[in-house]
Amino acid sequence: MDITNLSDEQLAGQRLMVGFEGTEFSRELEFLIDEIKVGGIILFARNLIDPRQIKHLCFGAQEYAHSRGQPPLLIAIDQEGGQVARLKKPFTRFSGNPEMESRLDAERFAQITAKELAEVGINMNMAPVLDVAFNGPESIMAGRSFGHDPPWVSDLGTTVIEHLQKNGIMSVAKHFPGIGRTTLDSHLDMPDLDIDLNTLKATDLLPFEAAIQSKVAGIMLAHIRYQKLDALWPASLSPRIAGDLLRNRMGFDGIVLTDDLDMGAIKKHYDIKSAINQILLADIDMALICHSRPDIETAFNEILNSQASSQTLKVKGEESAGRILTLKRKYLAK
Repeated sequence: MDITNLSDEQLAGQRLMVGFEGTEFSRELEFLIDEIKVGGIILFARNLIDPRQIKHLCFGAQEYAHSRGQPPLLIAIDQEGGQVARLKKPFTRFSGNPEMESRLDAERFAQITAKELAEVGINMNMAPVLDVAFNGPESIMAGRSFGHDPPWVSDLGTTVIEHLQKNGIMSVAKHFPGIGRTTLDSHLDMPDLDIDLNTLKATDLLPFEAAIQSKVAGIMLAHIRYQKLDALWPASLSPRIAGDLLRNRMGFDGIVLTDDLDMGAIKKHYDIKSAINQILLADIDMALICHSRPDIETAFNEILNSQASSQTLKVKGEESAGRILTLKRKYLAK
């Protein structure tokens, strides 16, 4: 698993995490692994029946990737507990982040969840939510956030990160730089926030700073336009936010992912080529595309062609693939 051994196609594919249809290993998955050479897959309710089936699906995908000479797959899921928990019974059900009352609650959630994910072959959890729900029940994240106090969110969030990762599951903190102030769902359209950087530093960014100190594996970017940070691009496509703020100023050296590019906040405003071009410029490591097969193919070809035509983007692509492979070596090397 060395970057020097990867083809140009593999370098491009490693930067995609994708969704797919069905509950069994299929020709679609074969295509995504063998032709698109994806770096990861993400599971939703449409892919899940019971522990035995999930294990068969995940292990089958990994075995196929290995047989085709591909690096191991990141296999991700949203298992936050509470409102957003893709795995249903017999997996342990938790009441959710707003109901947590102590570090012990967070530790118990992370330890049990990590064990159950690992048993079925899932190696990455898109959790915890580090958004601070300032607006109480009006916040879009009220039912998913640890609360409205940044130090409390930091404390419980880092506990979840540390105990997921201590038990072999990569943690992805979300949604940078914080969406707890918005009341518009970015699944539907693009929210705008008029918050300055100093305010963010004193509040929303505190949990993410703590997560970086805890060596969180990944950070997911928000589909929100922060007008005083970048009036043109949402965080998920912004060089100023992903590159300058998160990478350079805050010193994050893990993998940076977009939120799902199939969400309304992106689909209503940008075509997939424009979005991918921005991702490449912004030092964002992985594009998340959860639904659209045509978008997945277009994204792969756009990454491949851009890296072939620009030495700068090729170097950036190698750096991103290097970060992804470093994570895979740490968590997935046998």
